[in-house]
Amino acid sequence: MRGLHNKVDRRLLKERLERSNEERITLSFYQYANIANPELFRNHLFVLLDECQVLGRVYVAKEGVNGQLSVPEERFEDFKKALFSVDFLRDIRLNIAIEDDGKSFFKLTIKVRHKIVADGLNDESFDVTDKGTHLDAASFNKLTEQDNTVVVDMRNHYESEVGHFKGAILPDVETFREALPVVVDMLEDKKDQNVIMYCTGGIRCEKASAYMKHKGFQNVYQVEGGIIEYARQVEEQGLENKYIGKNFVFDERLGERISEDVIAQCHQCGAPCDTHVNCANDACHILFIQCKSCAEKYASCCSVKCSEFNQLPEEQRKELRKTIEFNGTKFGKGRYKAHKKDEKLEFESTLSE
Repeated sequence: MRGLHNKVDRRLLKERLERSNEERITLSFYQYANIANPELFRNHLFVLLDECQVLGRVYVAKEGVNGQLSVPEERFEDFKKALFSVDFLRDIRLNIAIEDDGKSFFKLTIKVRHKIVADGLNDESFDVTDKGTHLDAASFNKLTEQDNTVVVDMRNHYESEVGHFKGAILPDVETFREALPVVVDMLEDKKDQNVIMYCTGGIRCEKASAYMKHKGFQNVYQVEGGIIEYARQVEEQGLENKYIGKNFVFDERLGERISEDVIAQCHQCGAPCDTHVNCANDACHILFIQCKSCAEKYASCCSVKCSEFNQLPEEQRKELRKTIEFNGTKFGKGRYKAHKKDEKLEFESTLSE
């Protein structure tokens, strides 16, 4: 066992996994529960998962646990046995990734947080257990056919940009914390209609649906297991797929395809594209959409400035990054839209100035 933290260099771990031919399964899970000592539970969970060679990211808080993991296929049953040995995690739903090459995570990280999802809510101000009705894929499809139904995407704008349910309301927000008050305002005149909420794996809607009911919405629903479970049921049962495009995921893949539709554009040239990347310049690292042509043109960077910066010697880069402003320090996630003329982004290198 490596101890209760993995301190090996991330790049070394990434190279090691990319050379490996081991088959791995990517999945996510969550469970709200009352954890009296999150730090103690965190250490216990680390030992359980580490023994099964699990990689990934887990958040633990007094209110529960939220994890995205990569598990060796040959250790999957061992992993389930270990996870289900925890009373409040016994037989919970595991959301298996739709598209998966096994390279989603490179180390195991488990952190104690104030909340398992940053929602900005005062949980004592409303009944968090009075949640919306769960819908499976068939029920979701049927309910969306009714005229008095609205579908709301509870994810961030950079997630819905590459994929969403047909006709869904897409709040222009960067965080889940921002989304809640925005959605309440947007739907103020629809409190007597059917409101269906959805997110990636369902966790954000667990509390959001209770919050909406607290705000006076009468008929609140949520997609059970989120987009991931919906896509699995649609494929398994041969149902109509009402989701178009990709499902953004928070691991190295940054997305899994649900339909063949490409609804987004390259942020640099405007060509049809839905591939999210992070700028190769670590001093910038902004999340944006980039096509293969622009990746080649800009050396996987978001601008000429970042591309040229990346070619400098490491010591020079260390010194310059203290004073140079990059897109990653100017814009939030997914806010970089170079192909929009009104953005007035700086493409010319200023390194020689």
